[in-house]
Amino acid sequence: MANNLVIVESPAKAKTIQKYLGNDFTVMSSYGHIRDLCDKGMAIDIENEFTPEYCVSKDKKTLVKELKAAAKKAEKVWLASDEDREGEAIAWHLSEALELKEENTERIVFNEITKTAILRAVENPRKINKELVDAQQARRVLDRLVGYELSPVLWKSIKRGLSAGRVQSVAVRLIVEKEREIEAHTPEASFKVSGIFTDGSISFKADISNGFPTQEAAQSFLQNCAGANFIVESVEMRPGKRSPAAPFTTSTLQQEASRKLGYSVSQTMTLAQRLYEAGHITYMRTDSFNLSNDAITGIAQHVEAHFGPEYHQVRKFSTKSKGAQEAHEAIRPTNFSKTIAGADDRQKRLYDLIYKRTIASQMADAKLENTTIKLANENAPSAERFTARGQVITFDGFIKVYTEGTDEENAETVDGQLPAVKEGDRLSYTEITATQRFTKHTPRYTEASLVKKLEELGIGRPSTYAPTISTIQKRDYVIKDSLEGNQRDYQVLTLNAAGLSAATATETYGADKNKLFPTDIGRVVTDFLTEHYKLIMDYQFTAKAEQNFDTIAEGQVRWQDSIQDFYSQFHPLIEQAPQGGKASRLLGEEPGTGEPVYVKLARYGFVFQIGDGDEETKPRFKKLPPNVGFYDATLEMALREEVLPRTVGTYKDLEIKANVGRYGPYVMWNKKFYSLTEDTPEEVSLAKAIQVIEEKEAGAANNIIAEFTEEPIIQILKGRYGPYIKSGGNNYKIPKGTEAESLDRAGCEELMAAGPTKRRRGRK
Repeated sequence: MANNLVIVESPAKAKTIQKYLGNDFTVMSSYGHIRDLCDKGMAIDIENEFTPEYCVSKDKKTLVKELKAAAKKAEKVWLASDEDREGEAIAWHLSEALELKEENTERIVFNEITKTAILRAVENPRKINKELVDAQQARRVLDRLVGYELSPVLWKSIKRGLSAGRVQSVAVRLIVEKEREIEAHTPEASFKVSGIFTDGSISFKADISNGFPTQEAAQSFLQNCAGANFIVESVEMRPGKRSPAAPFTTSTLQQEASRKLGYSVSQTMTLAQRLYEAGHITYMRTDSFNLSNDAITGIAQHVEAHFGPEYHQVRKFSTKSKGAQEAHEAIRPTNFSKTIAGADDRQKRLYDLIYKRTIASQMADAKLENTTIKLANENAPSAERFTARGQVITFDGFIKVYTEGTDEENAETVDGQLPAVKEGDRLSYTEITATQRFTKHTPRYTEASLVKKLEELGIGRPSTYAPTISTIQKRDYVIKDSLEGNQRDYQVLTLNAAGLSAATATETYGADKNKLFPTDIGRVVTDFLTEHYKLIMDYQFTAKAEQNFDTIAEGQVRWQDSIQDFYSQFHPLIEQAPQGGKASRLLGEEPGTGEPVYVKLARYGFVFQIGDGDEETKPRFKKLPPNVGFYDATLEMALREEVLPRTVGTYKDLEIKANVGRYGPYVMWNKKFYSLTEDTPEEVSLAKAIQVIEEKEAGAANNIIAEFTEEPIIQILKGRYGPYIKSGGNNYKIPKGTEAESLDRAGCEELMAAGPTKRRRGRK
C-alpha cells in the first residue's frame, strides 16, 4: 500500500489521476455519495436543532469497509471530491464515515483533471470547509422536511405514491401555467404585406411593419399600389457590431446543446461528466463566466496563430447570477491545441461546441454594415411605407468560429444585398402580397428553456437543474412530447402584372417538437399545492431559500437558524392540511334525477361519478373516453350512452371503429387513427369512414421517397422534420448531409444498424 491514499468520486477520474501522481499514491473511488439521510423515518431530530441522522447506503457498506481499511494503512488521506458544495459534503461524509484523523487528512480541489492542476492541488491542500458542508446539509434537510411532511398530505387528498418537492413542485407549476396560458390564447388574424421591388438590376424584399386588421383593408392598400412607382424616401446606412457570447456555464451549455445538438439536459451533463473525468474540459457544474489567466493566454496564442492578431480581443465576462457558487471557472477545454476530444461521437460533438464557444469568447467583434431603405407609394404619399433591411458583414471576427443559437421559433434573419439607391430614386414592384397571419401562443418550455427560466428566477443551482427535470418526468407530472399540429386555411392577396388576385392556401399550425407538457396528475397536484401551500409554490420564496444557502456557505448564518425560520412558517400549514377528499370537478347535473355529475380521481385513474350516494344507494361510475383527461372531461361525455367505441364496419378485411379521443372524434383502422371533421363517431357511415381513411392514406403515399418491398420492408419517408427510414414499426434517423434519394437498401440497413431509432410516443 502506498503512503498516500487519494479518494475521488468516480472510477474514471481515479484512473486519470493515478497516472499523474505515480506510485507513491493509491487512488480509489467513493462512487459518489457514500451516505445520506437514513431512509427510515424522517431522520431529522426537529427538537434538537434539526440534527440529521445519516446512514451509509446499503450498496456502499462493502466499499466503506475497503476504504476504511485502506485509510488505516495510509500515512495521509487526500479527499479529492469535486470542488462545489456537493463535493465538499462528500469529503465531509467520507471523513466522518471512515473516522479519519484531521491531522492525517487533507482536502484538495481542482477544476480540471490535468497533471499541472493535480500537482498544484497536492502542493496546496486545505481542510474541509464546514460552511460549504453546512450549506449542503441545509439544502438536504430542507428538502427532506418538505417531502416527508407534504407527501402524505398528497396521499390523503389526491392519490398514494405522489410526492412534492421544494424545487420540483415549482418547476411543474411553471409548466402548468405555461400550458394554461397557451390554452387561453385566441389567435387573432391580420394581413402582413410584403413586396418584391427592383431598380432594374437587383430585386429585393421590403415589408410593411404594421399588419392590416382585415382582408378589406389589405385589399384596399394593394389596390392603391396597383401600377404605382415607389420613391426611395430615405436610405440609412450605419455601422454595427456583434459581440461573442460568454464561455459556457452549466445552464448555458445545457441550453446550447439542446438547440444545436438536440441533447436533453441529463444527456448533456452525462457527456460533460465523461469529458471532465477524461481531462478534456474543466468542471462542468459552474455558474461562473471566469477564465483563468492561463486559459486566456492559451486562447490568444491559438487565435493569433490560426486567424491573425486582428481576430483576437481579450474579454472579461462578469457573472450575472446573484448566488454564483464559489470561484469556479467557466466550462472550457483544458488544452487548446486539442481540437477534437471525446470517446464517442456524442462526446466529440459536445467538446467541439465547448471548444468553439470558448475560443470565440476571446475573439474580436464582427463588424456589420446595416442598411435601411424606406419606400413611399408615389400615388399615395400618406400610405404605409415599405421598409427593406440589409446587413453586410464587413469583418467576420468571432463569427468565423461560432455563432450562438436562439430559442426564438421562426426567428427572422436580416441579411442580404440591397441595391445602391439614393433618396428620390424611383423603383417598380414585381409583386406585392398580403398574407393572412395568425398570432401565436407563447412557446412551451423545452428542457433547456425551463432551465433558463429557473435560473432567471433564482431557483436551483448548477447541480440541481438536471436532477429536477428528470424527477418531474419520472413522477409523471410532466412528459416530453411532440404534437403533429392541425390544418387551417389562410388567405393570400397577390398584386402583380396580371392584376390583383385572391387565393386560399393551407398551413399546419400548433405543431410542437420535444416540448414539456403537464399531465393531468401534474395539474391536479399543482392546483392543490397552490391553493393550500402558497409558501412552497411561491417563486420568490423558493429563490430566497437558495439565497439562504449562499449566506450559510459564506458563514453569515447558522444553518439550523435558517431551517428553523422556514419550518416555523411551513409546519403550521401541514397541521391545517385539508382532510380526505380526492381531486374532483363538478360537471353539472344529470337531467331528470338532478344528481350531481363529477369527474374524479379514483384508485386506478380518472372516472365519472354520478350521484353522491348514501346508506341505501351507491354512486354510479363510468370510464372516461380514451385519451380524455381530468380537465378535458365534459358533462356531455359523462351522459353519453355507452356506445363507444362503435364498430362501423370492415375495410379490406379489417375492422373500422369510431370513438372520441382527447383531440376529438376519430375512426381507427389497421391500428391507425383518422380524425373526423364532419361526422360524429355515433353517426359516421361506413362509406364516409372509408373515404376519410383513403384520403389520409393517399396523402401518406405522397410522402414515400423510396420503398424496398422485400422482407423486411423498408421505406424512406418524408417527415415534418426531414426524411427518415421506417421498418418493422420503428423509425430511424437519416444523418444531416445524407441525401435520402440516393440511399439503396444496403445503405438503409447500414444506417438502421448504426443509428438509434426515433422514439414515437403518444400524449398521455
